[in-house]
Amino acid sequence: MSAAAQENAVKTGRVYRVLIYLVLLLFALFYLLPLYVMLTNSVKPLDEITGGNMLALPQKWTIEPWFKAWSTAQIGVEPTGLRPYFINSLLMVVPAVAITTVLGALNGYVLTKWRFRGDTILFGLMLFSCFIPFQIVLIPMAAVLGKLGLAGSIPGLILVHVVYGIGFSTLYYRNYYAAFPTELVRAAMIDGAGFFRIFWRILLPVSGPITVVSVIWLFTNIWNDFLFGSSFGGTSQPVTVALNNLVQSSQGVKEYNVHFAAAIFAALPTLLVYIVAGRYFVRGLMAGSVKG
Repeated sequence: MSAAAQENAVKTGRVYRVLIYLVLLLFALFYLLPLYVMLTNSVKPLDEITGGNMLALPQKWTIEPWFKAWSTAQIGVEPTGLRPYFINSLLMVVPAVAITTVLGALNGYVLTKWRFRGDTILFGLMLFSCFIPFQIVLIPMAAVLGKLGLAGSIPGLILVHVVYGIGFSTLYYRNYYAAFPTELVRAAMIDGAGFFRIFWRILLPVSGPITVVSVIWLFTNIWNDFLFGSSFGGTSQPVTVALNNLVQSSQGVKEYNVHFAAAIFAALPTLLVYIVAGRYFVRGLMAGSVKG
């Protein structure tokens, strides 16, 4: 190829690259527009929102809507703000994610390295549970929670999310462990290592990528859940239900700035999780899918 042809190819490549970046930037701005609207209007006085352009920057900055959304906003019959419901969500999400991840890892370990008769059928049934709609399990789950005495409590919500999420975590870990050399497990068994020692010393140290996938997926789905929280939360409702009640229970003039601030509070934990560990999500998910 001549020098002129190479120079034209380089220039053409740069043009296409610039066009691609411009298109991606346009899509990014369009995607971030709702977040911009929420942020700007959450620091505006209410009269600026009702009397002007919602896309404009604040003429007078205030953080009063944030304080009100957190501690004094009227949610239901009590002016408690989002704080107690935010704490309920944390008390629900952390144990549910931890239990579901550990059980999924153990299930994936058993289904790949400790094969038994009917293991494929068992895995198929657990995989089938991933495709069951939420609405179908409401009545059976309500009956189970009532018999266990866990209805309307945080432990009940933890149980619901563990039961519904264990199929997904099992799928992730099973596909990830399927490519792990079984010879290493057999060698450890010959050396006298038991079930949990093999899992703790051999499988678990290499499970970092798929654990990140499981934690991010479970945390996002459990934190953002509304149906289970509104159906089984009772007096221990999570923050998503409280956010809906805040909007629905507002009387008279709608305090949009408080609503925007509350919505950001509700979305902040999942946003932080993706900022901290999001780059590992696709990497771990692809590792599991390719190896499986």
